[in-house]
Amino acid sequence: MLWADKILEKVEGIYKDKITSGQPIVIRDEKTASGRVHVGSLRGVAIHGLLSEFLTEKNVVNKYYYEINDFDPMDGLPVYLDQEKFLPYMGKPLCNVPSPDGKAKNFAEYFGDEFVAVIQSLGFEPEIYRSSDMYKAGKFNECIKLTLENASTIRDIYKRISGSVKEGNWLPINVVCESCGKIGTTKATAFDGEKVTYTCGKIVAWADGCGHEGTVSPFDGNAKLPWKVEWAAKFKVMDVNIEGAGKDHSTKGGSRDIADAISREVFKHEPPINVPYEFLQIAGKKMSSSKGLGSSSKEISDLLPAHILRLLLLQKDPKQVVEFIPDGDTVPILYDSYDKFAPHYFDYADDDYSRLFRFIHAPELRDGLKKHLLPRFSQVAYLVQMPHVDIEKEIEKLENVILTNDDREELELRKKYAKIWLDTYAPEDYKFEVQETIPARVSEFTPEQKAALGKVLEYVKSKETLDGQELHTNLHEIRKTSGLEAKQFFAPLYISFLNKDNGPKAGWFFSVLDKKFLEKRLSEVID
Repeated sequence: MLWADKILEKVEGIYKDKITSGQPIVIRDEKTASGRVHVGSLRGVAIHGLLSEFLTEKNVVNKYYYEINDFDPMDGLPVYLDQEKFLPYMGKPLCNVPSPDGKAKNFAEYFGDEFVAVIQSLGFEPEIYRSSDMYKAGKFNECIKLTLENASTIRDIYKRISGSVKEGNWLPINVVCESCGKIGTTKATAFDGEKVTYTCGKIVAWADGCGHEGTVSPFDGNAKLPWKVEWAAKFKVMDVNIEGAGKDHSTKGGSRDIADAISREVFKHEPPINVPYEFLQIAGKKMSSSKGLGSSSKEISDLLPAHILRLLLLQKDPKQVVEFIPDGDTVPILYDSYDKFAPHYFDYADDDYSRLFRFIHAPELRDGLKKHLLPRFSQVAYLVQMPHVDIEKEIEKLENVILTNDDREELELRKKYAKIWLDTYAPEDYKFEVQETIPARVSEFTPEQKAALGKVLEYVKSKETLDGQELHTNLHEIRKTSGLEAKQFFAPLYISFLNKDNGPKAGWFFSVLDKKFLEKRLSEVID
């Protein structure tokens, strides 16, 4: 049973009547577009997206909504932006901050559009909407009124659930200042049933208010709810049935507990099923969220084809942490996992591997999946670094097959992404360059090591052509008779050609080198 099956059993039990009547099950997720969207945000997208796809395959009507939250205040400046240019906009709604490129409609659209493009490239198709549009269209007016009329109840909920104590006159509303346009610097002090009285001042560390005092209607986009209250309001306004949240929000006494209580007690609406999920952790020497390097959704989607990225996001239960280290061996391991699942699907196995394999492909591709050769990614990554090698012919030789058009298409895809990985994040263990001259380190070889290399040369000269597997077997035989440990034997071989202590599988690697070059270099090294 896949993790999604367990969640949908719960959905079918709780919303049985709604499903039977043909009303859509509503799934919702969101992201605040305050900068480049971290790849971790894709985990929520994928979890909700897969639940929607499962429901669709079960002929259960559903709607998947994804919100680009553009009405939150700018409360931090990403380091990769011009600090002086954007500092004056701190505290303003993101939809009212100019785009970094001067072309997009606003700041939130610039980053939101990039993220939406990634979502769509993965084959997920939520209905995208903007929070500012919802506010301006009056969709939150009823909830805003209920919030202000029940401010004391909301203060009690905060205290009861999280221990957070709000001032006795605290009103859960943030007005857009009529003078400076900021929303993060205003404090509402009174509500007369139609308008709120507010001041705009220094109430947060990250923005300065203008000192304006005024009275304004909080409806139709003139104000927004603080996010925990807003979250509950969205449950009601969108009539949400499924909405997961990261583990940081789902802890006891956390944001989700507060939102659920407000939903029930203030808006009289049963909150949706929660799907708590763990983080997608990105690590590696070349990755830095603080510097905006290598961890955005766009960067990772450029690194992996859609089905492999979907595999990363979906293969583990939501409650399990997903570790991704692009400059380690995570990428080749992902491809190996895909290659392991494939036979289960194509051999019609009735198991979770088979089902997962189907769903890591976008819906429009599933019916057209065909069994074909899956050359190992790490092998392809080595081959693309050898320009003199005909990769198609080498794969045919290694796999003992004649490539079909589908095989070639898969090979080309893996070549493309292997080159991207090698150019960006691949660790040194996966990179190599055949040395044009003899590395200086060969002078450190012992007489025993040179003698062993001499035996390798004798074998190479005795063969008209070299077969990778035969060479691999004979290298190990030569190593055994030499009395050298594996590292003492293979390191000189790799150093002689790559100036590295290790490299690709030895027999295969040396068999694809030009034979005359191989003989010449070995002769020079042992001389």
